[in-house]
Amino acid sequence: MRYLIAVHVASSVAMAIPYSRLLPLLLFLLHLSVASHAADLRLFHSADRHSPSPLDSALALARAADASRLAFLSSKRTSVPIASGQQVLQSSAYVLRAKLGSPPQQLLLAVDTSADVAWAPCSPCASCPAAASQFLPANSSTYTPLSCSSSWCPQFKGQSCADAAPSGPCAFTQSYGGDSSFSALLVQDSLSLDSDVLPNYLFGCVNSVDGAAANLPKQGLLGLGRGPMSLLSQSGNLYQGVFSYCLPSFKSYYFSGSLRLGPVGQPKNARFTPLLKNPHRPSLYYVNLVGVKVGRVLVAVPPDSFAFDPATGAGTVVDSGTVITRFVATAYAAIRDEFRRQANASSGYTSLGAFDTCFSTDEVAVAPSVTLRLEGLDLTLPVENTLIHSSATPLACLAMAPAPANVNSVVNVIASLQQQNLRVVVDTANDRLGFARELCN
Repeated sequence: MRYLIAVHVASSVAMAIPYSRLLPLLLFLLHLSVASHAADLRLFHSADRHSPSPLDSALALARAADASRLAFLSSKRTSVPIASGQQVLQSSAYVLRAKLGSPPQQLLLAVDTSADVAWAPCSPCASCPAAASQFLPANSSTYTPLSCSSSWCPQFKGQSCADAAPSGPCAFTQSYGGDSSFSALLVQDSLSLDSDVLPNYLFGCVNSVDGAAANLPKQGLLGLGRGPMSLLSQSGNLYQGVFSYCLPSFKSYYFSGSLRLGPVGQPKNARFTPLLKNPHRPSLYYVNLVGVKVGRVLVAVPPDSFAFDPATGAGTVVDSGTVITRFVATAYAAIRDEFRRQANASSGYTSLGAFDTCFSTDEVAVAPSVTLRLEGLDLTLPVENTLIHSSATPLACLAMAPAPANVNSVVNVIASLQQQNLRVVVDTANDRLGFARELCN
């Protein structure tokens, strides 16, 4: 099919333009159109007797340009740097650089795969952690608070709209970490990650903090869970239900880790295990842990120690926000005892903080490996993911612990210390989660 372009200037006189002179004239007319709106461009089929000059070569160029553009769009990689909050903010969370508002204001947000709602401290917030950089709503032209009439507001258990007018602000209170909570307004604004801008992103604008504020991420949080308000849900099809992250060592001073969004650039060598769905805890990434090996020994644990049960919440969760891998108490005791037997520290074992299996590095040359046996793969942890070393004494500790009695003690958690320098791939489109070895340092 052949087309010509006919140009109508202010006098409405049609001119057939030879192709060799078309581009310069179009550029001139584009300038004229912007300046005076006096140009009108039309497309005609080449069979029209008023359109004698073919543009086959121009169409070929357009097809080539479109192909290149589509290749660019399909190869786009969004990658956001991640750092250890231990060094950056004296926090146990891992943090990434993000921007909120228009013009964008840079904040550090904790990476949390078990949360959905993003939140940030907003000015004024006198009770927010002193180290927090507060988001300034007054400086953003795209900031919009949501009212109680919003369909999103009823999804918050702690919202106060039952006694408020529909036009009133959607305010809510949310707990975090068991002994901390914050109050916030539900708002929308632009969220920028790398070069991606997500307009009208829902998040909590925090205006007060209660309880043990030290347990709250100091500069806010980005929810990477599976629920309706998480990053994956709010970004629609942009990332096709796929993201991955690589956490650097908690001792690292640099933003050397990364959050990689979308299917492009994910590791080809990742090995996957199925994701399980718990309708009562839809945000969590449950996997099927079938056993734990210490060295070459498959540890005998009580039946159902790792069994998935949506009714009770039992099972195993992969979580970036928990620091130390936890096992139900009876399973942990069996794993710990086998580790002690194989390590064979001649002076025995001591406790240090949450760790009850610490030993002198002078006595144990090589500690036994720990392998998490997941459905479809065995994940053997590197030694730096198994042991944590004391900076004050020549001690190393097994970096695992029993589930605390004051929380849901039936849940096993594969935590951030055991995930560092691994790329964890979350593929909700195919209900799977994978691991690949990668050094983030």
